[in-house]
Amino acid sequence: MTGFTEIADGVFVLVYPFLRVNCTLIRGETGALLVDTLSTGSQARELHEAVLAVTTKPLGIVNTHFHFDHCFGNATLAGPATPIWGHPECARELRENGRAWQRAWEQELLAEDEPTARELGLTAIKPPNTEVGREDLIDIGGRLVKVSWHGRGHTAGDLVVRVDDVLVAGDLVEEGAPPGFADAFPLDWPETVRALAQSAGPDTVVVPGHGELVDAEFLTIAHDELAALDWLIREAHRDGGDVAKVAAASSLCRWGEAGQREAEHAVRRGYAQLDAATPNTLS
Repeated sequence: MTGFTEIADGVFVLVYPFLRVNCTLIRGETGALLVDTLSTGSQARELHEAVLAVTTKPLGIVNTHFHFDHCFGNATLAGPATPIWGHPECARELRENGRAWQRAWEQELLAEDEPTARELGLTAIKPPNTEVGREDLIDIGGRLVKVSWHGRGHTAGDLVVRVDDVLVAGDLVEEGAPPGFADAFPLDWPETVRALAQSAGPDTVVVPGHGELVDAEFLTIAHDELAALDWLIREAHRDGGDVAKVAAASSLCRWGEAGQREAEHAVRRGYAQLDAATPNTLS
């Protein structure tokens, strides 16, 4: 694993090889903030070593959302007094449904990476202890970091982190892979990304949840693709369109089988939204 790379003054990004997850470290005068904590205890210990190579200042944590690859390192990295910021929906999912999600994710991973899957299944789950409903400012020693929620998208509770001209977008933005729709709200996601795009300027550096750094133009392209999928779902729902056939008409299918799979998730989730299902019954 390579260490952190400085992408702006006191802002560092590490791309972890497993799933190409991005972790962001922001250094202040008297403290530091780590955005996302990877999947398992061993991954988190590697991450901690990389953090210590940059700073030994007291660390706070932000979880962009509740998926294992972004928050299952919490228990390893956080001490008893470590603040962990997260959206209320992120905290709720981990508290109420964390073990069920953990078992499901372990089973999904078994075929491709059994050692990681087994460790994931044994990892302690530590939910956020400081909830951010809409927006919060975190002071890490004279340096203010804005943490905010702009609407449902990849999950019900995706937080983004802004410091200077760096925007850490979590899985609201994906580079090098299709967006993940298994727990998503495809009819809300376009407007959420539009809000991010409107807040970005020509010099903004965007850190996606996975993959290479992108820019404001990438946000606009992502919004347009999500909006096209939104309208495809709405029109097909009105006509009773078959899920697989509707998904096959999506631009996500340029990603091959992975794109088709995510597009089918999107259609099912969108149909459920249009059928007026509540978020807790979407599947």
